[in-house]
Amino acid sequence: MSLTIQGLGTALPPQRITQGDAAAIAAQVALPNQIPSPDQRRLLAALHRRSGVATRHSVLLDPPDGDGSSRQTFYGASSPGTGQRMRRYAREAPPLALRAVQAALAQAQVPPERITHLITVSCSGFHAPGVDLALMAALPMGAGLARTHVGFMGCHGALNGLRVAAGFTGAEPEACVLLFAVELCSLHLQYGWDAERIVANALFADGAAALVATAVPPAQGAPAKAATEPLGRLIASGSLLVPGSGDAMSWGIEDHGFAMGLSPQVPDLISQHLRPWLEGWLDAHDLTLEAIGSWAVHPGGPRILSAVTQCLGLDPGLIEPSRSVLRDCGNMSSPTLLFILERLRRSGASGPCLAMAFGPGLCIEVALLV
Repeated sequence: MSLTIQGLGTALPPQRITQGDAAAIAAQVALPNQIPSPDQRRLLAALHRRSGVATRHSVLLDPPDGDGSSRQTFYGASSPGTGQRMRRYAREAPPLALRAVQAALAQAQVPPERITHLITVSCSGFHAPGVDLALMAALPMGAGLARTHVGFMGCHGALNGLRVAAGFTGAEPEACVLLFAVELCSLHLQYGWDAERIVANALFADGAAALVATAVPPAQGAPAKAATEPLGRLIASGSLLVPGSGDAMSWGIEDHGFAMGLSPQVPDLISQHLRPWLEGWLDAHDLTLEAIGSWAVHPGGPRILSAVTQCLGLDPGLIEPSRSVLRDCGNMSSPTLLFILERLRRSGASGPCLAMAFGPGLCIEVALLV
């Protein structure tokens, strides 16, 4: 595959919240117009502690001047409708995406005018004209820019977008692709005392990430960009639809936002199916599990990370970048994997790198980078 990542950028909303304060908001939406019992409060607090998340960022938070529930006014006694949530997405997503894009362009040392293809990735909001056109209005990119949207593919959406980018750079050697993923998952807290939705509410957060890619690596003798050189070249990508897993993970548009279905069977399905498929896929590329130098595994939750670690027989330290992103930022859906790749690249992690994410289906997506 002819694709080299020249720059990566990430962005978070300026306000963040601890999981302790997030549990107060969770009580507000899980039991609207009710006072949670002591047992219910203890359960919510325990679920938030076990989530692997310490802090999360949200576009809905006001500057800190009180406890968690007082720092947001979006969620009240009744659940906001989908239209209200989408209007907030249309307002908040473009500036957050713009910050990530500007960081990626700066790291790549590429002017906006050089971009030939723009790929947007998002599953938490839709509007048209969309975030892509908002970026084109904010940056001097040409009106003839080729645009593609990868929508509603969930946590592995950035890997799907990367595959699309590789198609462009492979077909057009002069192409310069800008890909960004932006998700505002905090817009989709679900009301009610439902176990799967309570768990999802405890995990998901807001963030954006972007990358700039071209067909060829930097020219010999070009100025060194140490932060962009490791793990920059895409070698291969692969997909697996786990048989009989259609009910394990879902993402649906409902009257009050987008609802996540996350079965507790997901870690077991990963443990059962991941290793045999991945070993065969790596063998087709003349590699083994032991040959992988670094891992970027999407942190769908601590149990998913543990399932990957155990079924592949990995040193837990290899998954620490994924755990640290989950701990610091929560599960931001599609941008999350790019956050992990950025940390790996900055640390000079060794290759080859296996990037992996899971999404509705249950689908497993992987990408191999060196």
